[in-house]
Amino acid sequence: MPTPIQQPSQLFTAIATTLRNTAGLNLNVGGPDDFTAAGDQAWILIDFDRNASGVRAADGRIAHVMTLSLQVVPALSATAFTACDLIAVLKNLITDNRWGLPGDQCDLPTNIDGLPSLLIRGDQPYKAWTLTFEQTLYLGPTLLDDPLGVPKFARTWEVSNIDDPEQYTALEG
Repeated sequence: MPTPIQQPSQLFTAIATTLRNTAGLNLNVGGPDDFTAAGDQAWILIDFDRNASGVRAADGRIAHVMTLSLQVVPALSATAFTACDLIAVLKNLITDNRWGLPGDQCDLPTNIDGLPSLLIRGDQPYKAWTLTFEQTLYLGPTLLDDPLGVPKFARTWEVSNIDDPEQYTALEG
């Protein structure tokens, strides 16, 4: 069983691990700060662009709609079309991927879009392609795991003070 997700950075790590371990891609994978220059291998730079709110999960976890971008910088010997081709491979990989994260905490990616881009480091521009997508994570405790103990209830017509927790009765399981 996959490890529960505690924070959004686990999505970054899971994506990076999957990309590094995908046979035949032969890529450098990291964040934008890891890139220094194009070399013999293509780079995929993973970045979070947004963390929006979404609809809570059925178990009450809070939804984080993460917008991610994967910027592909081709190897020096490659053309910009090579990056476009790699984007197509990544799109196929991303489409149904939860990156080994728990399915009840990580939805499938949506709104996948690839387009040409330019990466500038120092005074050096690099032709690149960027693939963006959204993936919803559900973080935090479930409402089923009541941090205060056993869930309780009270009927207003049966108690003298609805705000008095001592007058509440435990839910029957």
